[in-house]
Amino acid sequence: MEAPYLSEEHDIFRQSLRKFLEKEAVPYFDQWEENKQVPRSFWKKAGEQGYLCPQVEEAYGGVNADFGYAVVISEELDKVGAGLVGIGLHNDIVIPYIETFGTEEQKKRWLPGAISGDLISAIAMTEPGTGSDLAAIKTTAVKDGDDYVMNGEKTFITNGFYADLVVVVCKTDPKATPPHKGISLFVVEAGTPGFSKGKKLQKVGQHASDTSELIFEDVRVPAANMLGEENKGFYYLMEKLQQERLMVSISSITAAEVMVDQTIDYVKQRKAFGRSISQFQNTQFKIAEMKTEIQIGRTFVNKLIDDHIAGKEMVNEVSMAKWWITDLAKKVAGECMQLHGGYGYMEEYEIARRYRDVAVNSIYAGSNEIMKGIIAKNIGL
Repeated sequence: MEAPYLSEEHDIFRQSLRKFLEKEAVPYFDQWEENKQVPRSFWKKAGEQGYLCPQVEEAYGGVNADFGYAVVISEELDKVGAGLVGIGLHNDIVIPYIETFGTEEQKKRWLPGAISGDLISAIAMTEPGTGSDLAAIKTTAVKDGDDYVMNGEKTFITNGFYADLVVVVCKTDPKATPPHKGISLFVVEAGTPGFSKGKKLQKVGQHASDTSELIFEDVRVPAANMLGEENKGFYYLMEKLQQERLMVSISSITAAEVMVDQTIDYVKQRKAFGRSISQFQNTQFKIAEMKTEIQIGRTFVNKLIDDHIAGKEMVNEVSMAKWWITDLAKKVAGECMQLHGGYGYMEEYEIARRYRDVAVNSIYAGSNEIMKGIIAKNIGL
């Protein structure tokens, strides 16, 4: 369907990006999945072509692109495979913290490298015992002269293994009441003494996306690496989580569209009982149902993108989209695999990978149960 936030320039950009991905990503993607890593060389090529952080101001090397370009990049990356999620996280989730809350010196130090692909970024919220309950994190940063001494452990960190810059969520006032008022954000650079990376974690899906544990043992982080003000980190997170959850909704609806289109092609070709299985009423009804729900979801997501571009606060609506669209994507994956029959369970068919890849969308960026809790609170329950 036509998206009101996209112009002819966005379409030209999409075609250019698609050609780039067909040449530089598609032929190698299976190998990246096997290696559990998107190579740095691809990041560099993407940076050279202007596909990393195009929203950044020109003063730091970006092109000041509008949010429509972020949507296009997210959609085209997901069409190749969800294992490219790390690039979207870098572009639209991590770097915006530096853009919004960073000092002029911080922006000049980190943004050009993030745009060129020389610096890969990650954000470290989740801990071994703490997921969606950010106020309960245990990683601490204690002031010591011009530094903060950081101790703690993070897990499930996308881009963690390759990351050159990590925005770390930690407690600078462990005694704060309520606890969320004692949280701050720091940028920790790879190579800082005491900062180490654990092994790549073995995930069910999104294999090309490197995910690892991060360990901080008496890491001395300069006070100049704090983002924004001390103890304001929780509020910064709440401000940026709206966009993060919208991006998850965008990638999930795109994945659902891809899976249904692939399944339509398959059922037209596959024959059983002397005719193509697309001619069976069950197949037609299943696909009709999925196409309808996906259209409803896409309409809602497009409306939210428009509102986000307009600067509206829509925490409730984004929470609704995040849980409903990600659940829809999982439902579509299951139905499409079923329509593929036994072949859907074979690795040679993309639906098998898609089935694995969408499973985590309802968990990260705040689990769907948390989303429903937010909605309930905002409607006065």
